[in-house]
Amino acid sequence: MRRAASPLPVVIDTNLVLSALVFTHGRLTSLRQAWQKQRIRPLVSRVTAAELIRVLTYPKFRLSFDEQQELLADYLPYCKTISIPEPLPPTYKVPACRNAFDVPFLQLALVGKAKVLITGDRDLLALADSFVCPILSAEQFIDTLNP
Repeated sequence: MRRAASPLPVVIDTNLVLSALVFTHGRLTSLRQAWQKQRIRPLVSRVTAAELIRVLTYPKFRLSFDEQQELLADYLPYCKTISIPEPLPPTYKVPACRNAFDVPFLQLALVGKAKVLITGDRDLLALADSFVCPILSAEQFIDTLNP
């Protein structure tokens, strides 16, 4: 019997995770299906998971506590939690980033040995040429899933 390929370890920024969870028939449906079918394995850290939990409480989404928990249950069990050392050892080279809120995603990609960092954030996309891990837009990444 042939063994199934291991899920691809990826970092997905909060806005994309949120869109994939909230808009179940939106442009990121195939991203959500990829983690559900274990084609990818999203990596999370304490900081990135806390950000997702915080963003789900924003009034503009009008999500009840139970709805927030349901969305988290559709994501977090598929994830692998990575512990980010404090301070980050100098062997991990994090490029200078315009937005300090993006740094945890870069650190997570490095420490977790992600194969891809998937983002819609222009500040992160601007680092694509200077980061050891490929940084792709959601559309670019989805194209690699569905050649």
